[in-house]
Amino acid sequence: MNEVLKQKLDKLPVEPGVYFHKNEAGEIIYVGKAAVLKNRVRQYFQKSHKDVKTAALVREIYDTDWIVVDTEMDALFLESEMIKRYMPKWNILLRDNKTVSYVRIPMNIEVPDVSFTRTPMDDKATYIGPFYGKTSVEKALRILRRVFPYYDKPYSGKKTLNTDLGLTPGIEIGKTTPKDYKRNLRKLIRYLEGDREKLIKELEKTMKNEAERGNYELAAEARNQLFGLKELKKKIVFSDREFLDISSDKALKQLQDLLELDKPPRRIEGYDISHQSGSDTVGSMVVFINGTAARSEYRKFKIRTSTNDDLKSMQEVITRRLKHKEWKFPDLIILDGGANQVNAILPLVRPFDIPVIGRNKSGNHSKSTKVQLAIPNYLELPDNSHVARLIARVDEESHRFAITYHSLLKRKNMLK
Repeated sequence: MNEVLKQKLDKLPVEPGVYFHKNEAGEIIYVGKAAVLKNRVRQYFQKSHKDVKTAALVREIYDTDWIVVDTEMDALFLESEMIKRYMPKWNILLRDNKTVSYVRIPMNIEVPDVSFTRTPMDDKATYIGPFYGKTSVEKALRILRRVFPYYDKPYSGKKTLNTDLGLTPGIEIGKTTPKDYKRNLRKLIRYLEGDREKLIKELEKTMKNEAERGNYELAAEARNQLFGLKELKKKIVFSDREFLDISSDKALKQLQDLLELDKPPRRIEGYDISHQSGSDTVGSMVVFINGTAARSEYRKFKIRTSTNDDLKSMQEVITRRLKHKEWKFPDLIILDGGANQVNAILPLVRPFDIPVIGRNKSGNHSKSTKVQLAIPNYLELPDNSHVARLIARVDEESHRFAITYHSLLKRKNMLK
């Protein structure tokens, strides 16, 4: 262990966070999360028995950095995003059973259930995630179930032990209706997605208003949920991306410097167009808040006008997006394309003072594609730079989302 690393280990905080192990070249080789950074990171360098793979990782560690967050669940969200951004080789080698999971809630059916899946589908269900630590999320949902009872299997209409324990909403015994159950599920989704403070304030208002109207059952329900959530905050709190500390995210700081922005871009939107010979043309919009993917903010567009002209299709998508004033405007737009795409979009976003850059891949969508920007002049970024990794992550996610939607429309049309 070198002297600089020794000094860093002495400065490790006792808060939760995400840590980044680096090799001598400065490349991030492993990303992990910790409930207590000081304890977890120092474990790597203790003389206790390690398996062969972990011992090999430790031999490569030359430096360590970290980002402090508020809770262990915040660390869970951030770890997942950073692994996707940097794709560290040792996360792949050591992952074992650490497969990605999403919470799935099909709000499009009459009585939804809450479950986990490895692969989100474009099936109109609500997906929350991704998570690399499924056990931690399962534990959190067990606690939340006491506040917002739900079905963990497809609804059968039969009474079960969970009904008696109060862990289901009780539709099967006439305790509530599918409509009211869905209303409470929306509160659960909002809490999972980080909208907890606003939700608590709304419950306080509902409790007061319903009591004044004499609707004491509804007032009691709001009171019980309110007290449950306040107690829950002492145990576990989900990530609110709006309040994650971004001061330690070097990619956002580098992006600010590169584009000469007043502040790091808190909300980044990525766009791509997908079609096959002009058929089933679609556009995608992905959103990253504080450098992490915010899947609940993603949007997709079925192109209505020119289906075989990528420039016009992109103009249509951006035009339609800008009409949605209820969606918070981005601090930066990243397009899948070069100078032509950037120049086509600039007149549309200039009145809103939104900066735009394009990633020119010349049709090469492989993982090894270099990050070449059009801003609007071309600039090639070093492969291992933090800013290149972030831009590639946003761009590749917009491409994946567009391809997924295009493939869905193509399958639907083939079945007609």
